[in-house]
Amino acid sequence: MMDILLVEDDAAFAAMLARSLQRRGHTVRHAANVAAALQEAAAAPQAIILDLNLDGDSGLRLLPQLLAVAPQARLLVLTGYASIATAVEAVKLGAVNYLAKPAGADEILAALGAVAANPECALPAAPMSLKRISWEHLQRVLAENNGNVSATARALNMHRRSVQRMLAKHPVHD
Repeated sequence: MMDILLVEDDAAFAAMLARSLQRRGHTVRHAANVAAALQEAAAAPQAIILDLNLDGDSGLRLLPQLLAVAPQARLLVLTGYASIATAVEAVKLGAVNYLAKPAGADEILAALGAVAANPECALPAAPMSLKRISWEHLQRVLAENNGNVSATARALNMHRRSVQRMLAKHPVHD
């Protein structure tokens, strides 16, 4: 059984996930913001589940700080805004896995427990749609500009408000 830190700003989702994990015998502590997450991480949890979008801020910025405070922790990024760019960045920054919401407790625990990549991972049946490719490109350029929307807009030769509107929409799911 693991001691898990759940860093999630959505209180309802956090409560539901914490209950599911606790029913499976795990200890779960919850942090709803950056300051609370760093304070709770000092207690050396075995695993950290980190939301990518923390009240409009990127969990990717918090990821290295959490691992600096709790270097032994296995960190999983869990997000409703999944993209290839953020998945790659999360793994580069030290996450052991990355899951898109909705993900159940069993899937989350399996991702935290995985010690090696799965070469049997299912391939998508069809290529990504044009809308999804656009979303992925926007996320990649945003990551290249360290989350700076104005710099991203300049790089894409777009108006800043247009980029903000695109980012406010949920990603396209194929």
